[in-house]
Amino acid sequence: MPAPAEQTPAPSKGNLNFVLVCVFIDMLGIGLVVPVLPILVGEYVHDKEAQALWYGVMGAVFGLMQFIFMPMLGAISDRVGRRPVLLYSMAGMCINFLSTALAPNLAYMFIGRVIGGMSSASMSVASAYASDISTHENRARSFGKIGAAFGLGFIAGPMLGGLLGDVNLHLPFYAAAALSAANFLYGYFCVPESLPQAQRAPFKLTRVNPLAGVFKLAGRDDIRGLVVAFALMTCAQMMLQSTWVLYTSFRFNWSTGQNGLALFCVGMAAAVVQAGLLGVFMRVFGEVRLTLIGLASGCITYLLYGLATQGWMMYLFICCNLLAFAAGPALQGIISKATPANEQGELMGSLQSISSLGAILMPLLGSFVLGQVSHLPPNDWRIGTSFFMCSTMQAIAIMVAYHYFSARRRARGQSA
Repeated sequence: MPAPAEQTPAPSKGNLNFVLVCVFIDMLGIGLVVPVLPILVGEYVHDKEAQALWYGVMGAVFGLMQFIFMPMLGAISDRVGRRPVLLYSMAGMCINFLSTALAPNLAYMFIGRVIGGMSSASMSVASAYASDISTHENRARSFGKIGAAFGLGFIAGPMLGGLLGDVNLHLPFYAAAALSAANFLYGYFCVPESLPQAQRAPFKLTRVNPLAGVFKLAGRDDIRGLVVAFALMTCAQMMLQSTWVLYTSFRFNWSTGQNGLALFCVGMAAAVVQAGLLGVFMRVFGEVRLTLIGLASGCITYLLYGLATQGWMMYLFICCNLLAFAAGPALQGIISKATPANEQGELMGSLQSISSLGAILMPLLGSFVLGQVSHLPPNDWRIGTSFFMCSTMQAIAIMVAYHYFSARRRARGQSA
């Protein structure tokens, strides 16, 4: 486990609750469209394979825009403050949802995804905001609260989106646009700045290169193993997210409402863990063991998702996978503690760039694999191939993280 960064300044003034509300509303809007967008794509194509392919391409375009713009927005937030970037993100997401709601064809839908990817910075900047106002010891817990707000958005969002989607596939996008507009107004009038002038970093072009941030993280010997584990964990999550709705639609013939209910359960489980149980898990297991146990839980659950033969099994596996929701905040907390306070925005932007790389590659890979097996009978185990790939990536992440923690433990023992 890496040593804490030296000379960590005292946390600045601010109110985490303000940003938690912003993240919640933002995720509520995004959650509204999750069970609907893959089905809406199917309205413009002729078969399941094309539906999976074009939805994957659309997800990759969104991820590409995130990858290009996320580190730029993170670096800008280190220079001008978190609040202006949060407001920009909220306005861009509003335009994204509205343009998708009005889209008459796939081309217009792509325009919306481009705009959304360019402005999708709420999570990374909110994480940097949390770092600004948190102590060194409770930083992981603050990240957990942000994750809980994210999860709460997915408690209400997908279920509401699924119900609205059963009425009209365009209706959830209008609702999401309205929520994003309300979020912008809330942020403009209520969210204070968290980054003092004295802690702001100069803006440099080298910090806005999305690959530069990834290469910088990869070049840090103190956390390289954790970054690799984070990347593998994120790629597995991205593949799951990009194929879930189509997988359940193809295999179990689920409607948007049924997918909304399943995602409601995912959000509820994430919120219960990250808002209520994360502190207990941290005390019982510690950050290192919690990371490893959470990764293992996710690995097993991905495998079970792919082997499920009945829709009700998916709900059971979600409820049994609670520890996996604690792995991300624990791992992120360890990485954050090894980074100076005036680089937290850049760090979170770089971590989000890794997530965006996964969001580029995994929808393409996952949708291609799912498209290739979409013609098989619903009870054929091969339809779960994309989830088996998720399980494999998670297993590799466990081995990398375990090797990293073991090497650090041995190094500390030799220096003692």
